[in-house]
Amino acid sequence: MRLLVTGSRGQLGRALERAAERHGHDLVGVDLPELDITDRGAVLDLVARVRPEALVNCAAFTAVDAAETEEAAAFAVNAVGVGHLAEAANTVGATLVQVSTDYVFDGESARAYREDDPTNPLGAYGRTKLAGEREAAKAHRRLIARTAWLFGEGNNFVEAVRRQLAAGKRELRVVDDQAGCPTYAADLAVALLGLLERSAAGCVHAVNAGATTWFGFAREIVAQLGADAAVVPISTAEMPRPAPRPRSAILDTTRLIALLGSPLPPWQDALGRYLSGRPARG
Repeated sequence: MRLLVTGSRGQLGRALERAAERHGHDLVGVDLPELDITDRGAVLDLVARVRPEALVNCAAFTAVDAAETEEAAAFAVNAVGVGHLAEAANTVGATLVQVSTDYVFDGESARAYREDDPTNPLGAYGRTKLAGEREAAKAHRRLIARTAWLFGEGNNFVEAVRRQLAAGKRELRVVDDQAGCPTYAADLAVALLGLLERSAAGCVHAVNAGATTWFGFAREIVAQLGADAAVVPISTAEMPRPAPRPRSAILDTTRLIALLGSPLPPWQDALGRYLSGRPARG
């Protein structure tokens, strides 16, 4: 399969390049400055030249707090740019894969969110990503993959914890009233390729198995690193941030399991492989 990946130097883009090579796919990766997806002409021209069978969009404005004051800039990338990709995908008959987020939900559900549950983003980032889903729906062939709490090669929560430990921090105060699904970029990449290989369409929730809080995630990171540090649970109110976060945005993966035949590995297993430099399974 010939793939075009935008945002190829991000966590997921890099993981996709490695997974595509293992699975025998032909992948062309682009990122800034060679392609700005908000430039319609540049997007249409590149897609016409590459003529991919699938266009996987990993490009995004992901600074959740900054989006609160820079919503127009976030919207340009997370929504307008996606519209350009959908238009371009239609011109060559490609499938558009749009990577979305658990932040399209408000986190007030008493159970895990299914793909058809009502959306209600709390902040600018979630609003712009939801707008991106609507733009992606303009592609004749599309797959919208919602994921969460991504970690991989690059800047992420795991590396933030590791940096604090390396700097000698012996007490980490971490929020314990926000729950979600930590997801290894390498596992997500394999899942996306598997979904494409099966011609999956529509919306699917793609995260590693299991859920935890940021406190639980940090405690597991510290434990797996064997670090001598205490992890102290605190409330969101004790660490206020500019952007509101969903209280419990756990994603139901029943559809993913039906499509792939099995769930992604537990997030604790994924974390262990990430910390030891081992790749995704599959």
